[in-house]
Amino acid sequence: MDVRTTVLDNGLTVVTDRMPHLKTAALGIWVKTGSRSERVEQNGITHLLEHMAFKGTARRNARQIAEEIEAVGGELNAATSIEHTNYYARVLAEDVPLAVDMLSDILQNSVFDGEELKREQHVILQEIGAAADTPEDKAFDLFQSTAWPDQSIGRPILGTPEGVLGFTPDALNQYLHERYRGPDMVLAAAGAVDHDQLVELAAQKFGAISQEAAGQGEHASYKGGEVRIEKDLMEAQILIGFEGRPYKSKDYYAIQILASIMGGGMSSRLFQEIREKHGLCYAIYSFHWAFSDTGLFGLHAATSQEDLTALMPMILDELRSAGETISDAEVNRSRAQIRAGLMMALESPAARAGQIARQILVHGRVLPMDEVSAKIEAVTAAEIRRVAQETFLNAVPTLTAVGPVDKLMSVNDIANSLTSPVLRAASI
Repeated sequence: MDVRTTVLDNGLTVVTDRMPHLKTAALGIWVKTGSRSERVEQNGITHLLEHMAFKGTARRNARQIAEEIEAVGGELNAATSIEHTNYYARVLAEDVPLAVDMLSDILQNSVFDGEELKREQHVILQEIGAAADTPEDKAFDLFQSTAWPDQSIGRPILGTPEGVLGFTPDALNQYLHERYRGPDMVLAAAGAVDHDQLVELAAQKFGAISQEAAGQGEHASYKGGEVRIEKDLMEAQILIGFEGRPYKSKDYYAIQILASIMGGGMSSRLFQEIREKHGLCYAIYSFHWAFSDTGLFGLHAATSQEDLTALMPMILDELRSAGETISDAEVNRSRAQIRAGLMMALESPAARAGQIARQILVHGRVLPMDEVSAKIEAVTAAEIRRVAQETFLNAVPTLTAVGPVDKLMSVNDIANSLTSPVLRAASI
């Protein structure tokens, strides 16, 4: 990695990772604002703002934005997550100045035309409807809101139909000026990029952005609980979760490895025991979502109504045993999977740009790959067993389910099943 970083006078960070063998560049603006930055009445506005960025500026209408980037064979896109929003481009090396100009234009000069806004609101309503009609998506939305009820981090990125329809051009402008501040923004690029040129372009195009950081949002407080929706479907979508770890936790890498061991691939415990050995479901995997101040360890399974009663005890057996039986061989295999994934991502300029941007926003610096690899290598099986016990045993679970789930055990049954051996013995 050939990484250079410069901070402009207004606090905006410019970071590049030069890949001299390439003829193209991936670059974008990453902003430390996402759905959890929204007040309750603003839910969905971050995502709507991202959509509206391509619908016209004082200099270019929506069609001109599309035609200008495609005239040089480039691409423009954007994405919204719970904590970040990014607007990115992929272009030939000689077209980096154009990409910077267009990113600057859509972020600072969007006009939010009323007719365009109505059309995009309609598009987002279709997105919301599609998610509601997809059992897996619905289960995941419920999972998030049940883990963190009545909190911004638990509300859907897409918002609600009523909320989305209520946003005005003035509301979009106000949110843009509240949240898009220099200290909370990163211009990141990877590939055929010249750092000094990008810094000069950034100073010209983004130098007028406010140097005052945006305010901090509310602190997340994990609650857990249960929500289920009974529907006449072929499969039940099941999600079980536990409080996880934030990015900067000393156990961050341990819980990532734990997620890989439990359900991160075809050699994982859940896949081998439940899918391969017993054939109780088609899809089963585990994951860990990390955020700035919290995390969520989750397990997703899709199974038939007939197999539901047999599936859950097996899952709970695996969760109980993890804290006692995770082996060095499993840790070595999962460490290798995670390291390989990180190294493979380094071959993609888009992935590299996203990685260094997020590291700046989360850690305030780019983490050298040697440092990350060393931290992954330093995690022991004993640490992972400890994290498994702390995460799964005597904890407050989150349970969400959509489909034929009338025979699914309750979240209290799950919690009681996952008490420690000492507590189970004391209760007999």
